[in-house]
Amino acid sequence: MPEVLFYHLTESRLEEALPDLLERSLARGWRVVVQCATTERRDALDQHLWTFREDSFLPHATDAAASAAAMQPILLTTDPMQRANEPQVRFIVEGASPDSGWGEALRGVYLFDGHDDHQLRIARERWRAEKAAGHDITYWQQTEDRRWVKRA
Repeated sequence: MPEVLFYHLTESRLEEALPDLLERSLARGWRVVVQCATTERRDALDQHLWTFREDSFLPHATDAAASAAAMQPILLTTDPMQRANEPQVRFIVEGASPDSGWGEALRGVYLFDGHDDHQLRIARERWRAEKAAGHDITYWQQTEDRRWVKRA
């Protein structure tokens, strides 16, 4: 059963926080799926991960490029069943739902915007559901200096 983490964005946007978390996952040798709520968000993150920093990029593909999906360490999708790259970590962003569960993932991560009432409501619902399912869950919140602090 995977560990489930909730990351509450209070000081930065998804585009600012996600690349760092993805880099940390890759440094551990993990393959990652990032599940978005919409294809528009998936495609915007696709573009962002190529250009978020001048001196590097994050190797990735979207599930729109089916032939490349299995080979990439990071796969962006809207499909809760997508596991083409055999991920150890699944990020759920902006209220997307892991309808199919976590599969073989070691870690599930909800990343949500604390200034968006819809995302907050969904995160609270998912917290209750994950706790009821018996998952080991933790809650992380950003500090003013954008560091992550474990709150629960």
